[in-house]
Amino acid sequence: LHAATGTLVAGILLYADVPRVVALGILGGVLVGLAVLDATRLLSPWANAVFFQAFRTLASPREARRPASSTWYAMGMTLAVAFFSPEAAVSGILVLALADPAASYVGQRWGRRPFLGASLEGTALFAAVAFAILAARHGVVPGAAGALAVALAERVSWPLDDNLTIPVVAAAAVTLLQGA
Repeated sequence: LHAATGTLVAGILLYADVPRVVALGILGGVLVGLAVLDATRLLSPWANAVFFQAFRTLASPREARRPASSTWYAMGMTLAVAFFSPEAAVSGILVLALADPAASYVGQRWGRRPFLGASLEGTALFAAVAFAILAARHGVVPGAAGALAVALAERVSWPLDDNLTIPVVAAAAVTLLQGA
């Protein structure tokens, strides 16, 4: 779901020629809807229990008292589109969509060496996937520096969720490094 959502949004932004104001309206509407659902469930123990029952395979225990990861995800994409060029925003969204779940999978399955609250193996894969995306879209130097910046930001983004920080930091990095 993580990869599919971001890849779909990036694909629409790249190929559907959607004006920025329309993209922001849609992403903002999704964000407001998710925020309302979060507020409802966080204010109602019954609604929160229903949420965790309905999304037991997707929800994590940390979301019991915090906004859901999906809300942070929508916020990260919305901010990337709002504040950066379409090229930089798409790059940030693709890093979120592909590097984050790959790192999580590898870190949980094969991660052995601790690194800033996760595993070195997962973080290394995150940086490699981010580099592949950013280098292909913006060049080797912006790709390498951007991948390093976003990999570190992903590890130290607490109390903000990495679904918010990843697309924003990746888009900011390529913008600063390339003027994208």
